[in-house]
Order: sequence, then structure tokens, then C-alpha cells
Amino acid sequence: MEHKGTVTLQTERLTLRRYSSADAEAMFDNWASDTEVTKYLRWQTHADVDVSKSVIESWVKQYPELDFYCWAITLKATDEPIGTISAGKLRDDIAMAEVGYCIGRKWWHQGYTSEALNALIHFFFEKVGINRLEARHDTRNPNSGKVMQKCGLQHEGTLRQAGFNNQGICDLAINAILAKDYFGDEALSGRLCYK
Repeated sequence: MEHKGTVTLQTERLTLRRYSSADAEAMFDNWASDTEVTKYLRWQTHADVDVSKSVIESWVKQYPELDFYCWAITLKATDEPIGTISAGKLRDDIAMAEVGYCIGRKWWHQGYTSEALNALIHFFFEKVGINRLEARHDTRNPNSGKVMQKCGLQHEGTLRQAGFNNQGICDLAINAILAKDYFGDEALSGRLCYK
């Protein structure tokens, strides 16, 4: 892989960009304080905006590292952050990363998460040279799996009681897309955009 870091990505309706300290209020108000958004996530709901500020500060410090990938999902029209998407658990030996995301409830079921995930898929295969991009979700949260599958990730199986989130121990559904899947499907790669 040739790491690029958290570069700005554009889609039809979204800009995926680095966080700044000015985003803390929007992060807290739009998703981090909402227990419905964080229900199946591994991090706790933010108790106040200071938690959001601290999290963003830790991310901003890591942006100089080319293998750190964490974007604010923002609406192009307003630059308002409505969610987050990131890639971690990087394995250069097999050119793999795991992606995770969340978006504010106000923007659910409007295709924004799929649009952001499509941008990451394109970026990682076309620019970073990844071979495998995977994502996991609690089996009690099938809508997250629908986003993954809409973006071309294939369900590979379920790891029983292999995860932990705000609901406790959970079964994890594993989904992934490989370079051969991405480059072999012109319809998929043709609908993604990277600028």
C-alpha cells in the first residue's frame, strides 16, 4: 500500500475532510450525543461537548501520519459535519484495512453513508493500492450491513460473540470487498468519484 493520509474526498453531495477544532459542537449535536446513533458502536455516547473536543484534538494530532485515516462527513452545501468515517486496523503485509462509520439520525436512510463509503472504497483501491477493505457490524444492526452490501462488500460470515459494543457482547457480521471484486466490476467502479 502507498499511504496517502486523510486527504479531502468529494462526492456528489458530500465532502469528506479532516476535522478541525471548530467541528466539536456539530459532532456533539449531530451524532456523538445521540444514544440511538451510538447504540451499536464501540465508543460511549459523549456526555458533553468537551468529550467531542478531546476526541477531535486527538485525531488532529494524528493527521500528519500518512497511515491515519479519519474523515468528517460534511454536506457540500453547508460544510456541516453530519457523521464520521474512518479506516483502521491497517495491515500492510496483506494490504488490508477495516472501515467504520456513523452518521447523525437526521441523515439516516438518505444514502449519505453509502455515498461516503463508496468514496473510501474508490480512494483505497485506486490511490492507496489496498487489496482488502472490510467492515463489521453487530448482527442486531442490519441497516449497517445493508450499507456495506450496497457498496459492493460481500457478507463473508458471522463471528459469534466476537465483538463488544454499547449493547455488550455481540455477534459480528463480516463483510469485505477485494481488489479483484472492485476492478472486475466496471459498474461499481464507474459510479464512484474521487477528486
